[in-house]
Amino acid sequence: MHTSDSIVIIPTYNEKENIEKIILAVFGLDKCFHILVIDDGSPDGTATIVKRMMVKEEYADRLFILERSGKQGLGTAYIAGFKWALKHDYEYIFEMDADFSHDPNDLPRLYAACADEGYDLAIGSRYICGVNVVNWPIGRVLMSYFASKYVRIVTGFKVNDTTAGFKCYKRRVLETIELDKIRFKGYGFQIEMKFTAYKIGFKIKEVPVVFVNRREGVSKMSGGIFSEAFFGVMQLRWDGWTRKYPEIKD
Repeated sequence: MHTSDSIVIIPTYNEKENIEKIILAVFGLDKCFHILVIDDGSPDGTATIVKRMMVKEEYADRLFILERSGKQGLGTAYIAGFKWALKHDYEYIFEMDADFSHDPNDLPRLYAACADEGYDLAIGSRYICGVNVVNWPIGRVLMSYFASKYVRIVTGFKVNDTTAGFKCYKRRVLETIELDKIRFKGYGFQIEMKFTAYKIGFKIKEVPVVFVNRREGVSKMSGGIFSEAFFGVMQLRWDGWTRKYPEIKD
């Protein structure tokens, strides 16, 4: 029986080259993490690979999958995963990509920031110690870096990597945030979740990580995702002035 207080949520769409490898890497860590894959109808058989692993005795009680029909967006995938994790009583809930751009070996460091140091949200940050990005085209590095700068300037939000998708939440953060009111689906989703946690008053720590561009598979980034983030930030600034945020419950 592999019990754990932690679940790693991995959204997938056409990740057959990576999914088994990333699952094995997480399960190879000294700390026991469970994994929830959210697959948006991958036509390449990603979900089939996961389900084939799930029937093996060593994975049966710590590998899970939610299958959805068609591409519904990163944000809605994570919201579905968050609700599943809360229902199943996990205390620490992680976001991580399937393509090894996030190093599984950093999961225990994010966990320690929340479980041992008392933070409510730990962010795997590419920009807290310079620019720690490997094998990205320079144009994409600059776009990502200055997108975070833009968010900081517009919102006053003092996080260096506002678009980071490698995170650990304490369950009380996700219980407090009104998940059904989160509007954005791509980069905007990542910004909105962090900004909302910040406005509510949760303690946030950036943990330095190195981001490595995917080696296999195809990136899901698009111009529409960046556009959503750009215009969504102005809406978040307005919300910061006008919205009544939930209060932290003891």
